[in-house]
Amino acid sequence: MAKISDKIENLIRPVIEDMDYELLGIEYVASGKHSVLRIYIDSDKGIGVDDCERVSRQLSSILDVEEPITMAYNLEVSSPGVERPLFHLQHYRRFLGNEIKLRLLRPVDGQRKYSGTIGSVSEQDNSIELMSATGKHRLPIDLIDKANLIYDGF
Repeated sequence: MAKISDKIENLIRPVIEDMDYELLGIEYVASGKHSVLRIYIDSDKGIGVDDCERVSRQLSSILDVEEPITMAYNLEVSSPGVERPLFHLQHYRRFLGNEIKLRLLRPVDGQRKYSGTIGSVSEQDNSIELMSATGKHRLPIDLIDKANLIYDGF
């Protein structure tokens, strides 16, 4: 059974790409009437408030018609910001050598939260190697619940 975020991604990706933006990823936080559907977009030119508003208007119409989420929710369209979220293997590859923090769906080596430097990315086993203060950790992408770059004031 497909996750709700996968269904939404298949629905909105073509629309976002037709608008000359990149769909970075989707976060859906179900919390009753306070649920949030957060869509991250990017562009070579950067993302401003007008871009987010433009995409939000377009997506609202589609999501209202298709109704992939039947409960009430708030739609947020956002730029990735300085602590950019990482969703896909290619995101980790793009930021090799950068510091990240992440949370896993379940513990690996007895822990769920990690921070460190992306050392390598493996397409063979769909994982990343994270070099942290406690050593090297091979972490499967499918177990990563949330990951973000760590802003270092660059």
